[in-house]
Amino acid sequence: MNIQRWCTPHLKKAKEEREYLHCFPELSYKEFETTNYIEQQLIQLGFVVERPLETGCVAIIEGDIISDRVVALRADIDALPIKEEGEAKADFFSTRPGIAHCCGHDAHTANLLGVARVLAKHTSHVSGKVLLIFQPGEETLPGGGRLLCETGYLQKYLIQQIFGLHTSPLHKVGTIATRVGELMAAPDEFQVIIHGVGGHAACPHDTIDPVVIAADCISAFQTVVSRSVDPTESAVVTVGRIEGGTAHNIIPETVQLWGTIRTFSSATAQLVEQRMHQICRGIAQAHDAEVSLIINKGYPAVINDEKATKKVISHAHNLFGSDKVLEMERPIMAGEDFSFYQRYFPGAFFFVGSGAQESDSTHVWHHPKYNVDPGFFETAMPLMVSLAIGGSDKAEKE
Repeated sequence: MNIQRWCTPHLKKAKEEREYLHCFPELSYKEFETTNYIEQQLIQLGFVVERPLETGCVAIIEGDIISDRVVALRADIDALPIKEEGEAKADFFSTRPGIAHCCGHDAHTANLLGVARVLAKHTSHVSGKVLLIFQPGEETLPGGGRLLCETGYLQKYLIQQIFGLHTSPLHKVGTIATRVGELMAAPDEFQVIIHGVGGHAACPHDTIDPVVIAADCISAFQTVVSRSVDPTESAVVTVGRIEGGTAHNIIPETVQLWGTIRTFSSATAQLVEQRMHQICRGIAQAHDAEVSLIINKGYPAVINDEKATKKVISHAHNLFGSDKVLEMERPIMAGEDFSFYQRYFPGAFFFVGSGAQESDSTHVWHHPKYNVDPGFFETAMPLMVSLAIGGSDKAEKE
């Protein structure tokens, strides 16, 4: 059994499919054309395809080896509200202004379709069932992973392990990176609404300036992690958007701030929220203004199951050699709604290197020039196929 040889005929198609999907991106929960395309490809392969949500779909692959084994592989399919840039993508630029696949979900989708094509030709090696999950809405709360899990659809299949991957511009093509336990943070969102008294910029004494109050809030928020959170705990508070004012000589009535909180434990998240509420109340009182803090709870932290993660590492070693497998020393503060699946099923999430200078694919996630080197598929596809068919001790020793 040579899984890499099985995948080789499908690599060119995966590259072309990724470029096609890149041309026609769709935002979270609006991935209707994308879903229809995926569904058509899967049906042509002879798989049963179901749509538990309005967008996205799940393919059920029945292996020829009768078993109660059930493994799931997941890819996300939505794009970002971003105007893309970059000459490296000139041949397959987004045709939809302000929407682009600048996070790699087009590659995730194309890769899982490639996995489907490989498995369709080799069901004799598949034990039990394999579920291929093409998930909508990873980029936007409440998260397609959460919505899918809340339907109860996946639970009826008694999934024993679930695996997901992400392109990584931080790692060289041909490498895999993951770790047992904490891998990615819980990303919560916050909004601060500041109501003051507007007026002429030349008469600030007649106003309650929400711009100054916003500056105080932003500065004080930076002390939450540095002075309230245990230094051995990881946390981030970032203000990413400020909105207020209409002219250089007008003090506005209202200013709003938006940002993110990143933590790994519910206790740390609660502490950060408590301190931010205290800061807003204190600053409001000091300025005689109204300051409201709204926190939208995001995805849980991605906590990798030990057994599932060791399986990923073992299969990667067998396929590519130990020098291509990187066990990450520390987690990262980005978030991922794959964490919702891990609340129900043992799961492992991992990164596949997609960064290369020649394809200008070393820009960080969500950058306008974000790109994926096509060499990504040469690692991602065989590893996912191996995980799909390698649930038994025998397969893991191949």
